[in-house]
Amino acid sequence: MPKQFELLIFDWDGTLMDSAGVIVDSIQRACEDIGLDIPSDRASRQIIGLGLIQALQALLPDLPEDDYPRLVERYRHHYLGRDAQIPLFSGVSQGIRELHERGFQLAVATGKSRIGLERALESSGLGSWFAATRCADQTHSKPHPAMVLELIDELGADPARTLVIGDTSHDLLMASNAGVASLGVTYGAHEAGDLRPHAPLALMDSFAEVHAWLVVNA
Repeated sequence: MPKQFELLIFDWDGTLMDSAGVIVDSIQRACEDIGLDIPSDRASRQIIGLGLIQALQALLPDLPEDDYPRLVERYRHHYLGRDAQIPLFSGVSQGIRELHERGFQLAVATGKSRIGLERALESSGLGSWFAATRCADQTHSKPHPAMVLELIDELGADPARTLVIGDTSHDLLMASNAGVASLGVTYGAHEAGDLRPHAPLALMDSFAEVHAWLVVNA
């Protein structure tokens, strides 16, 4: 049978890499460093997936504008000291390679910076499997559809045969805004209740389930 989807666009943090906990801790430490109240784990998880500046502005909308650069610097200090050691979720390395070998075009749309994604692609060894990538400092941040639309255009893909896979409501709303289908994962930053309102085709509780679903249904 012909494939239902030809282009699979993966989010990175919380979907392929088990980084949500480190991101939350880095946000909280950064806030502590500059004397702010420490945000809750849930509040910090809710902004994962956005570009860094947009995420911090959403988390701390009343912070004076001049304080955001200091907060960004402290966040990067805490995160970049650990990012090379953050693992992929179980099964991701083999699963991504197998999806590539099955003939899918693979891409990444992430709230990470270009430098941050390049570091992650190198440390994880996944870089060679992705045909194209988009980052929050290259174009509009999620949930704007630009990342998806630009990847579709670059790769000559059909929107009707494009699928976004992500762990946050920002990923699924980006897919909806771009007019493409989505698949939600519940093992990352956002809970199933955050994802379900955005009508993903299915919700997966592990990357193994993602891979199995794609092999059978995509």
